[in-house]
Amino acid sequence: MEEKNQAVCHDYDIHFYPTFRYFKAFTKEFTTGENFKGPDRELRTVRQTMIDFLQNHTEGRRPPACPPLDPIQPSDVLSLLDHRGSHYVAIVFESNSSYLGREVILDLIPYESIVVVRALDGDKAFLERLGVSSVPSCYLIYPNGSHGLINVGKPLRAFFSSYLKSLPDVRKKSLSLPEKPNEEENSEVVVWREFDKSKLYTADLESGLHYLLRVELAAHKSLAGAELKTLKDFVTVLAKLFPGRPPVRKLLEMLQEWLASLPLDRIPYNAVLDLVNNKMRISGIFLTNHIKWVGCQGSRAELRGYPCSLWKLFHTLTVEASTHPDALVGTGFEDDPQAVLQTMRRYIHTFFGCKECGEHFEEMAKESMDSVKTPDQAILWLWKKHNVVNGRLAGHLSEDPRFPKLQWPTPDLCPACHEEIKGLASWDEGHVLTFLKQHYNRDNLLDTYSADQADSGEGRTLARGEEEEKRLTPPEMPHGDRDAQSVRPPSALGPRPALPDSLHHSLDMKLQNLDGPGAHKEVGGAAPFLGVDFSSLDMSLCVVLYVASSLFLMVMYFFFRVRSRRWKVKHHHPAV
Repeated sequence: MEEKNQAVCHDYDIHFYPTFRYFKAFTKEFTTGENFKGPDRELRTVRQTMIDFLQNHTEGRRPPACPPLDPIQPSDVLSLLDHRGSHYVAIVFESNSSYLGREVILDLIPYESIVVVRALDGDKAFLERLGVSSVPSCYLIYPNGSHGLINVGKPLRAFFSSYLKSLPDVRKKSLSLPEKPNEEENSEVVVWREFDKSKLYTADLESGLHYLLRVELAAHKSLAGAELKTLKDFVTVLAKLFPGRPPVRKLLEMLQEWLASLPLDRIPYNAVLDLVNNKMRISGIFLTNHIKWVGCQGSRAELRGYPCSLWKLFHTLTVEASTHPDALVGTGFEDDPQAVLQTMRRYIHTFFGCKECGEHFEEMAKESMDSVKTPDQAILWLWKKHNVVNGRLAGHLSEDPRFPKLQWPTPDLCPACHEEIKGLASWDEGHVLTFLKQHYNRDNLLDTYSADQADSGEGRTLARGEEEEKRLTPPEMPHGDRDAQSVRPPSALGPRPALPDSLHHSLDMKLQNLDGPGAHKEVGGAAPFLGVDFSSLDMSLCVVLYVASSLFLMVMYFFFRVRSRRWKVKHHHPAV
């Protein structure tokens, strides 16, 4: 899902892709549409379900471009046989369960000088009278009034449609299409960031967290039951094992503590977003609010990106759990070598947008995840399954030609990981484990290209250590929200719903505890002062400290002055 479409997906309650929704023509009231309810997602099933939806479109007016799809009666066929005019009439005879006639009708919509209808094979005597011995068959009435069966190689949709399109004077209608926008004016420049493939980049992990928390999870209006439990466990693992920078770790710890303290069994996700976005402006916490892929960048905007960063995040978490075994103490996961794997498994099954990907991962998990008995085995299990996925997707449309799906690590990254046994390539899993622990270790993370807090707004500058970026020609899809607003329902343009008081109170308490006892909740926005951004809390503290210092100095002054006078009186000896 494109980040710019997040608001639309949220409003229409779309959690996974691909999702099929049907909207009736000329609907005046806002509706989220009707979900696809086919037995599978095969193209044929989807096509037939769409045909049923069109045929059953009875409320209000029918779409003007949609021809009648219901079968005609034998009496109507007889009246057509006397037809003379400027166009052909094709009658497809078929069984009641067949979709071929309706498919041919829809195929010929863009063509003029021909009308296609369908009739059922219920009246056998009538069919014999026309010479129709089997179905499906196509009976053609010519403009001059002659008629008869057409002969095609096979009684298939493609054969019937192709024959009818090739008839004399049957041609495509001239359509007036809207003008295409000027690509030069609307294109954005994609920047290429040079990177070392032997390193991990904080920007990839943090961009993935941003998408996960603000886009993927934000598609859910509220969370309850198993979904809420999955989120809590996943955030707990992140808070304890995420190896990133302190502001991000502090944000995750704050989110984990707040979720753990919730007394409710259902929360609106807007409450989580408010905390992630730091609406209370607590100092020392920060997560980038835009995407900047480095090791996960693709040759086109739609390639690699978030799925790549999620794999890197999962590998990093399994390595952290193995190399820092005390990190999960007190969470309930400390004695479970499958803790990280099972938590990511539930997250993928519940929240990951690609439903088909989630189903494949679940199949792999059911097959062998229970065999994992140690944290090191968890590292190797995830590595093996990642290579299985790479093998399955090699040559797929989703594969980036600049970064082909290979069995990883490649020989140039880890020569010791590869060996041959009896002439067959194989893995040395001992060396693979050593390599994975080194590659996904926090010491291998680079902050190059990572966003600082000052970079989060418009006109942001390059992060510290960022090299000059090289420009590519293909445009990057904008990540803004400007295109999404026009297709939102009216309710989406108003203010967000108020949160329950209990959630506000719980959030406020967690924010105060993070800044220490007696910390004050900041209610004002940040105000520039002498070129530096000071918040109203900062200014208030300065005033309080100034007044307190002044009072302290005044007290000390009077104390020593009084004491000096007493000393003079005590040691004064008047002359006799």
